[in-house]
Amino acid sequence: MTFARVHLATGILERDGALLLVASRYANHPEPLWNLPGGRQRDDELLEQTVRREFLEETSLDVEVGVLRYVSESYDRAAGVHFLCVAFDVRAEGEPRVPPGDAHAVAHAWIPHGSLAERLRVAVVREPLLAHLADPCRRYFGFAEAGVTIDFADAP
Repeated sequence: MTFARVHLATGILERDGALLLVASRYANHPEPLWNLPGGRQRDDELLEQTVRREFLEETSLDVEVGVLRYVSESYDRAAGVHFLCVAFDVRAEGEPRVPPGDAHAVAHAWIPHGSLAERLRVAVVREPLLAHLADPCRRYFGFAEAGVTIDFADAP
């Protein structure tokens, strides 16, 4: 089987022991899913540019991208997609705002480390982040099966 490849870039913005998460709507999920701010890489865009653009689109924050924190990959075999996700350390001033008229990003929250597991319902999002926070030397995570399918609104 040939898999479509999707590259994702997310940012870890931390303040006072809490991480910024964004709730996003997807057509095939009845409730928004919480995640680190970020999204899909566009053609002719470097991953660092992706995380800056996506952060601005989803939070209205202009971030400074720091070090690469970890990489995770997963397969959504049902949809025929291989996802590669990189998470960067980011810095920004100000508070996030939900973009006006955005049907995708619908909420933001500063979540303390101890509450991340209950907010992040998707294992391929939750497990790499929690494992990396517990042991920053862990920088790669792989999942043979993503366990979730995401229908992107702007997919062809």
